[in-house]
Amino acid sequence: MIKQLKLKDYILIDELTANFHQGLNVITGETGAGKSILISAIDLAFAPRVSKEVIKNGCEKAVIELVIDNTKHDLKKLFDENGIDDFGTEIILTKEITQSSVRTRLNGTLINQDFLKHIKSLFLDIHSQHQTYVFMQPKYHITLLDNYAKDVYGALLEEYGLLYKKYTDTQKLLDAAKNSADTTESQIDFLKFQVEEIESAEIKSETEDEDLTNELEVLENAEKLKELTGSSYWAINGDDGSIMEALGKIKQNISKAASMDKNLEESEQNLIDAIERLRDVGSELREYSQSLDNDTERLNEIQERLFLLDKLKRKYGGTLADVIQTGEKLAQELSSIEFSTQNIEELEKEVSKLHSELIEKAAVITEKRQDYAKVLSVYIEEKLSQLELPKARFQISVTPKDLASDGADNVEFLISTNVSEDLKPLAKVASGGEISRVMLAIKSIFAQSDDIDTVIFDEIDTGISGKASQSVADEIKELSKYHQIILITHQPIIASKADKHFYVRKSQEDETKVEVYVLTGDNRIKALAELAGGDINEQSMEFAKSLIEA
Repeated sequence: MIKQLKLKDYILIDELTANFHQGLNVITGETGAGKSILISAIDLAFAPRVSKEVIKNGCEKAVIELVIDNTKHDLKKLFDENGIDDFGTEIILTKEITQSSVRTRLNGTLINQDFLKHIKSLFLDIHSQHQTYVFMQPKYHITLLDNYAKDVYGALLEEYGLLYKKYTDTQKLLDAAKNSADTTESQIDFLKFQVEEIESAEIKSETEDEDLTNELEVLENAEKLKELTGSSYWAINGDDGSIMEALGKIKQNISKAASMDKNLEESEQNLIDAIERLRDVGSELREYSQSLDNDTERLNEIQERLFLLDKLKRKYGGTLADVIQTGEKLAQELSSIEFSTQNIEELEKEVSKLHSELIEKAAVITEKRQDYAKVLSVYIEEKLSQLELPKARFQISVTPKDLASDGADNVEFLISTNVSEDLKPLAKVASGGEISRVMLAIKSIFAQSDDIDTVIFDEIDTGISGKASQSVADEIKELSKYHQIILITHQPIIASKADKHFYVRKSQEDETKVEVYVLTGDNRIKALAELAGGDINEQSMEFAKSLIEA
């Protein structure tokens, strides 16, 4: 659930912190006061792209921060894989919008659009009059139905999915085998030549050419290196006038001085350490100088080897890593050809067998989907009747399609809200008030089977009044037992059900500002009275009190 929303320099808001309740959160305010600003901020926190227009005039950047309380989803593995710190049940989503960029962080780590989309799918479902609802899009209907009945045939669907993957993988092998069977003999011979050319080179590593180039440079400069290191050794350790001889005299002097002044003991020790290190350096230079040799034979070997490696890089890639990768790919292709020409018949039998098994499992799944589609259709019709749509008919259509990863069924929600109209796709329901109630009915039925944490309704009460308002209010309150609900409403009956009531106010003095207050006690009653009658009077106040007490 969304625990907290923080905004800074966002549209008309300087700074705001809103702490939400886990149940029903209601937002009210006068028309044009900016109620949708809170909803839009939550939505934009999860959006891949955000317009710089949301930055408050005169400010450098806008910041949206959501603190999410996660108790439903195990995200530890996902966070570990993406290098995100795990804060336990708390998740902090921060979006920073500047004139030149938009950055989104999860627990302080930058995340990409795909990751953000996945997080949104776990935590947020927004329903507004102007958005395409998830429930109205046919591609999601099969998932909704299957989620509802997951305890009945969910395991069977998993088995089917694994079998379908095996089927498609085997079909790909068969297609590749058939394509390979058409390969000409000359093409196979050329492929064999390429594989042999790379394999016979016996490349030792991806950096062999670099290692050999370094060795070649040493061999080509062996004489000069021997002279430089040898002379340096003699300068350090020679018999007369060497550095070591001079340092030995300095050490004697410092030792005498240190015996007279203990403050020089550290300098004496440092000098001793330096002499020992220099002696080691001298030994290293002597060993290096003695190891050098004008090895003409090795020089020729390296030059020939580098010539061969350069030739392979020109033919098969710019680096030895490319050559190795190309060799593996060509060898795999050759192996596939040799294998496939012998195994096409076996693969065809396997594909046919898997296809038959899929059809059998898909038929069982179809039967179960049809059964649950009927049951759900009845439940949703009953819920629509409770929401003052007594003549509504609802049907979950299950029709055949070609085998796919989710079975062999198309699933679509159909509805008719008037006796005289035929059933038609849910997306074509015209009335705003009807859409609101249909969405609420469906959401209520699926509430216990989906894992979405927070559901936002932006003016779901549009187009409804009277008994329908009461029904919607009761249903929203019931839904808040399973999800956190945040909604904007103009209906006092709905607002009276709130566990937390936010009031949005716009002021226009020196500058336009939007402020948000949490209403309690008399302030809340006054707000409900204002919603009910427009004016706050004795009658509207009594009505507001009766709503809260109901």
